[in-house]
This record gives sequence, C-alpha cells and structure tokens, in this order.
Amino acid sequence: MKEQEETKFKAGQTVFAKVDPTVKLIIRRYYQQIYYCQFAEDLKKKELALFEREIQV
Repeated sequence: MKEQEETKFKAGQTVFAKVDPTVKLIIRRYYQQIYYCQFAEDLKKKELALFEREIQV
C-alpha cells in the first residue's frame, strides 16, 4: 500500500495562485503532485489544477 505523501498545503486551506494573487483559492484535493483548487468566491466555477510552485499563502 502506498504511503500518503507529505504536502506543503492541506485540503481546505486558503491559498493564492502566483499568477493572480488577488483571487482566493481553496485547496480541494492533492493527487499525483497536483493541487486541485476551487475559487473561494464562486464554488461553481471550474477548478484549477496547480503545482506546488504555482501556489502561495
């Protein structure tokens, strides 16, 4: 069985994308080194898939 990877950010944490730091994102899931994030202001918007290096707190 595969061990769970240690991640810098946790599910449910509020973060910002480096390309647009004015938009709040909520991390929904981490899978295969990709963070899947929802827009905090509009949860119905299509989510973003970002690498760790593209995210800031």
